[in-house]
Amino acid sequence: MSLSTHVLDASLGRPATGVAVRLEHGGEVLAEGVTGADGRIGGWATTDTGAHRLVFATGEYFAAQGIVTFYPEVTVDFTVADPAEHHHVPLLLSPFAYSTYRGS
Repeated sequence: MSLSTHVLDASLGRPATGVAVRLEHGGEVLAEGVTGADGRIGGWATTDTGAHRLVFATGEYFAAQGIVTFYPEVTVDFTVADPAEHHHVPLLLSPFAYSTYRGS
């Protein structure tokens, strides 16, 4: 499976730069990274199927801007059925709400 993510800060209307993200599977950390100037991380890969988790350090991101947030961390669990497919998991973020979906 190839995996990418894109974090957008809805409160600022721009990409969320500097968000630490980790990919987990079966209790193990498979990859870690930080979103770039475009709010993206890409190039992660694994051959594992089943439940995976992306953990976004949203509290640290907002604290660096001096903004109080309700969510210190956002965790997105998703299932990989076919590891040959690309998985894109965007996160739309604000201090008091977030949403996600399976992108392309």
